[in-house]
Order: sequence, then C-alpha cells, then structure tokens
Amino acid sequence: MKLRLKKILTVTLCVALAGYVVLAMTAFNHPKEAYPLCTKVVINIEDESTNGFLSTTEVRSILERARLYPYKKLMKDVNPRDIEDKLKDSPFVKTAQCYKAKDGCVSISITQRLPIIRVKNVAGEDYYLDDHGGIMPNSNYTSDLIIATGYISKWYARNYLSFLAMQIMGDDFWRNQVVQINILPDLGVELVPRVGDHVVYLGALPQTKYVNRRKDLVCGFVAKKLDRLGKFYKYGLSQAGWNKYSCIDLEFDNQIICKKK
Repeated sequence: MKLRLKKILTVTLCVALAGYVVLAMTAFNHPKEAYPLCTKVVINIEDESTNGFLSTTEVRSILERARLYPYKKLMKDVNPRDIEDKLKDSPFVKTAQCYKAKDGCVSISITQRLPIIRVKNVAGEDYYLDDHGGIMPNSNYTSDLIIATGYISKWYARNYLSFLAMQIMGDDFWRNQVVQINILPDLGVELVPRVGDHVVYLGALPQTKYVNRRKDLVCGFVAKKLDRLGKFYKYGLSQAGWNKYSCIDLEFDNQIICKKK
C-alpha cells in the first residue's frame, strides 16, 4: 500500500514538474508584458528639420484619426504592422517601423521622401517630385527648392524632369545657381540662374521609349551642357560681365549663341 502510494506521489510530482517546465518555457518564449498598458509613445522622424513634410504632431494625428495611436491602450491590442501600414499610406512617408518594448513603450521610426523640385505648370498644378521621380502633393513645405514651370505633364515630370533635377541637385554649384527650370511648348528647357540677368537655353532633353535608358541619356545630356556653361561662366562672362547677355543658347554642341541686351 505504501509502495503504491509512493509511486502515485512520484508520478504526480513528475507531472507537476513537467507542467511547470512547460509553463516556464512558454513564459520565456512569450513573456508577459510588465506593463499591460502603453505608457509612452516615442516617434522619431529622420530629417524632420530638413525635409519638413511631417512632424510628430502630424504623425500622431494620422494614427488618432485611424484609431491606431497606442497611448493608454492595452499592449496586447497594439499591432505594430497596422501602425506601419497606415503611416506608409502617407505620400510623405518613405519607410515606417514600429515595435513594442517590455516597459510599455511603443517606438515609431519614420523616414521621409526627399523632395528635389517643385512643379507649378501652366495647368495650375502644384506638386513636388521626390528623388525617385515620385509625385508628392503640395504642402506647407518651405525649403528653398528649384521651381519648374511651363508645359509639364506629370508623365514628363516623372520620366524626364526628375532626371534633369537630380543632375542639377547633385552638384553644389548648380544647386545654388539654378533657381528655376522652364519647359517651353516644344519641350525646350530654359534655366533661370540666381546670379546673372540672363536665361540659359539647353534645348530639348533627349527622349527614348526605353525606360532603362532615360536616366543615362538625360543625365549625360545635362552634364555635358552644364560643363560647357560652367566653362563659359569662367572664361566668358567673367570677362564680359554677368549682365551683358539676356540669353545664352547651348542647344548646339559646337557653339554658344549669346544674345545681347
């Protein structure tokens, strides 16, 4: 009888121990949140001061309108993927990451799309192009961007103007010298400089039906024109004077045509 009782106790102890091990392992792999409620939300926006499209207040408003702002919600009810997907819907967000910490903190990290040029065309449209040729809606963004005006369709902006803008923005001198790009009805390109009372005419950008060749064609064309213009600035205008001409025509490769005022 005693031996049987001893066996029963041993089995019971083994079962209890096995159950404890299972519970311990489950708790280790899925730790119980120390704070059942979200007590803090940290929002980090990369380049917030320079890009300027989004602020922490605007991010919070986006999530509050969607009823996804996590503050004072149960941590188990906070879904980082839903928060990320909602923020990625914004035309100004490039990437969004969200994660929960054990201390009741929810962290949100955002990178913004980078605007390179503002478009204000003859149709009255007003928008930005980002560094990947994407269109961004008008906002209260106030950075000193080059303005593109004239006969610019959104297709032309994405497929040609964006490469022209990137080539200019990639050089410190031209980024500061060029204040406006104007596209004529025949798609000829004019540049309005910051210094000098003249307009620079580049001609029409080279076009191709092959998408993967457009960037190289446009950037090569613009680089060649700007190199010639830079040399003319250095060796021509420095002698003749920056305000002597009203137009500098670079359309043809073998000559520079200047129109006096």
